[in-house]
Amino acid sequence: MLDRSRTPGSTEAAGPQVTRRHRPADGARRGLTAVAGQRRRLVAAGVATVALVGAAATYASTELFGHNQVGTEYAAGIQVSDNQILKPIGDRLLTQYGKFMSSAVSPDGRFLAATSTDRSVVLQVFDLSTYKLVWTVGSAAGVNQKLTTRTVGQEGPTFSPDGKTLWLSQQDGLSRFPVNPDGSLGAPTVVALPKVDGHSALVGQTAYSPDGSTLYAAVNGQNTVLALDPATGAVEQTWNVGIAPRQLKFVGDKLYVTNEGGRQAQAGDTTMDSYGTAVPADGYKGTSTTGTVSVIDTASPSAPVGSIPVGLHPTAMYVKDQALFVANTNDDTVSVIDTSKDAVVQTIETRPWPSAKVGYAPSGIAMTDDGHLLVTLAGANAVAVYRYHGDPQQPVNAIGLLPTDYYPAEVATVGGKVIVTNTRGIDARGPNLSFNAGPNTTPAVGHGTHGTTASLTRFTLPSDAEIADATETVFTQNGWGNTDVKQARGDKQHAVPVPSRIGDPSTIKHVFLLVKENRTYDQVYGDIPAGNGDPSLAQFGATVTPNQHALAKQFGLYDNTYDVGTNSAEGHNWLMQGDNPEYTESSAGEYVRSYDTEEDVLGHQRSGFLWTAVQDAGNSARNYGEFLYTEGKPSGTWQQYYCASRSVDAGGDPAQLTSPELKGDYGSVIPSLNAITNPTSPPFDTAIPDIYRYQIWKQEFEKNGPANLNMVWLSSDHTGGTADPRAQVADGDLAVGKIVDEISHSRYWKDSAIFVVEDDSQAGADHVDGHRAPIQIISPWAVHGVVDSTYYSQINMVRTIEQILGAQPLNAKLAAATPMYGAFTKKPDDTPFTAVPNQVPLTEGVATPPACGVDTLGQSGTRAAAVRRAQVRAAVVPADARALAAAWRSWLAKQRTTGNGAVPDYANPAQMNRYTWYASHRWKVPYPGDAKVYVPSHVPGGRIPSSDTR
Repeated sequence: MLDRSRTPGSTEAAGPQVTRRHRPADGARRGLTAVAGQRRRLVAAGVATVALVGAAATYASTELFGHNQVGTEYAAGIQVSDNQILKPIGDRLLTQYGKFMSSAVSPDGRFLAATSTDRSVVLQVFDLSTYKLVWTVGSAAGVNQKLTTRTVGQEGPTFSPDGKTLWLSQQDGLSRFPVNPDGSLGAPTVVALPKVDGHSALVGQTAYSPDGSTLYAAVNGQNTVLALDPATGAVEQTWNVGIAPRQLKFVGDKLYVTNEGGRQAQAGDTTMDSYGTAVPADGYKGTSTTGTVSVIDTASPSAPVGSIPVGLHPTAMYVKDQALFVANTNDDTVSVIDTSKDAVVQTIETRPWPSAKVGYAPSGIAMTDDGHLLVTLAGANAVAVYRYHGDPQQPVNAIGLLPTDYYPAEVATVGGKVIVTNTRGIDARGPNLSFNAGPNTTPAVGHGTHGTTASLTRFTLPSDAEIADATETVFTQNGWGNTDVKQARGDKQHAVPVPSRIGDPSTIKHVFLLVKENRTYDQVYGDIPAGNGDPSLAQFGATVTPNQHALAKQFGLYDNTYDVGTNSAEGHNWLMQGDNPEYTESSAGEYVRSYDTEEDVLGHQRSGFLWTAVQDAGNSARNYGEFLYTEGKPSGTWQQYYCASRSVDAGGDPAQLTSPELKGDYGSVIPSLNAITNPTSPPFDTAIPDIYRYQIWKQEFEKNGPANLNMVWLSSDHTGGTADPRAQVADGDLAVGKIVDEISHSRYWKDSAIFVVEDDSQAGADHVDGHRAPIQIISPWAVHGVVDSTYYSQINMVRTIEQILGAQPLNAKLAAATPMYGAFTKKPDDTPFTAVPNQVPLTEGVATPPACGVDTLGQSGTRAAAVRRAQVRAAVVPADARALAAAWRSWLAKQRTTGNGAVPDYANPAQMNRYTWYASHRWKVPYPGDAKVYVPSHVPGGRIPSSDTR
């Protein structure tokens, strides 16, 4: 193991050709002055708009994170991967059984039940009197109660009015548990709800009628609300409501329903799809445009369902007398409905930082007995506190902010205490995970992104003055300041690589964003002595990734940069939106409406995408596969794509790349993305090698030149395709090397910058944190030959791209992020890069050799023949293992790794790890830690498919 004793400020030598670069964290110890309670009121036509304009800070930015490492606790708190620090108010109760999806407090206030995902535990029950976890339900080893169904809905669970029954919302129905006096649960009864037109129920919140006689369910996947008999589960009534109904609240006999997708589409609307429903949408920004609350008169079931317009993506509700508070999560507001009028009479802006209007994600609402209105801001790790005066039309007073743990989804008041349910706890700091990366690699154990945690935080509400003081802490933890987003002054400025003001000139005109898949820093760069790596975890070190290693040596090594997402569903959002919208966060318990949200309009923030921000700044953009859904592939095989790519590389006719069996017709349902997409450039598909993607990109680059922003999806290092994992990672590495070679030997090199990034780092171990990823910044203007240990994340990288191209930050996280100024220099080095040949055969592990022959790494004669024979032998399955191998190959065919409809991360990792291990050990050797070789259905922790682990 390497010596970890060096301090963040050390300047030790890092080898003969690399020096360690440390930038001062200027903001780390500067004072932060906050003025709480600033607010403005606009009153018009009886509707009040109130803004929580919190601390006006003298200084803050994400530079203050200095050389922090994710997962380490500092005086200011625990550093997490999304440019935030955690030091919550009150007492933390941490659980390592996955991230929370939703929670509910029992009627007597003793128990809190929370649904969870990602660790094969679907339900956790906490005793609030002892502040301990008392019961777990799921399929993981060691749970108190086994439950084979592992899906949980966006909302729930729900206690009965007497607290003796607990309902769990799930994909195709509900489970009803008896609740014992000690908080343990009895055997569940399953209430199944049928699919309608192929769509699952996807049950949201359930709620009892005021008299307790009927259970109502928001059926999110079918745009309906059902009335059920609580004793039998029989459906008694059905109402059609808006799109994606989510939460329910009663006021007398009226049942209010939040519709996250808003109203149903009308003639003339521009629409986009979400789970088979046409949603009114903005085709350019790719976002929904309406939000509604449906009103059902349960006393008159045949009466028409009413509708109240509110903000975008209404989710949580809270009732206080005649006031119904509605959290408009994507609008960053709270609507106050006067239920005597069924009209919005006040809108509360939950945007505490003046520099950004988007990204705070109000998602939970509660109120104290003395009239303090509490709103969780999931995107800010804070609870916003207001003073409510008892009249829904009288403007509330903004008091300030209180810090929480990571992603506070819900808040409740229990006996004078405030309880916050934090979806992500302290980030991925759960138990270490084991990763097998396939043939010729050693299994590795370390931190992984799926080691997710969750937490409860509990406190007594401080005084208003103390809340005002705590606002300063929240600003610091988020890196919010009043000078982070500087606009161009209009006078002529000297061009620099990364301007300090948005819109000032940059020496860089062309940005290339190369998006790869799923690797950690240690997995790729752990074998580089100069960096903070663990060589024992370097499953794809220099032999497999010679180009990335050469690029790190020439252009610099970044050993403290983090991907934010747990998986691909989140990772591409972080890159394309600079955030992961609440809809994707809360859908993770099912991943049925969508996994990747490329084609789901509800998964998009209201401010648009990276490419729209760049276009709004007057620049051009071009897309080569990124953020596309995997449709449009013709009949070609991996072998055919490989042979065509190799032939063209050797000087063959480029037309063979687009022969009928290879030419794709790929596109996006987002009109603005479709307009800039090369239709022949493939998105995710592990049956297409990345060297083919390189060739398609190269053809257009040489013909038309680059756009200002160029996005390329290189997915081979995801693995799970035709070749074995080492060969696929080597393929992705070679494609990166060739793209950089092509650009750096072109006339565009002098004003180009290439960013290489993983979408997420979920498929490997890392000794620092599972989110730490291998990134590269390649440019004449990049600082060469250094090791940069500055804390960066994908958010900083996206902000840097925005800053270079004059684009406005899309949301609060991007606005707060410091561009990667220290990665660039004003003195360019135009030395080009020459691609390094692959050292692992790209056809390694391919069962059917391609017609053009296996990859012999340039060898000839007897050496080439030996390589060919070795590859053929490796692909042969022993006779006594053929049935086992056939079972696994049948399993792999269902994992959607190739072809139309391919989905990143669809396969359960426990099963995928064993598949690659067995295939590399000729189906004879048990996976490390197992007593025997398993068939797919018997793998411990395995399920097909897995909502927990995709």
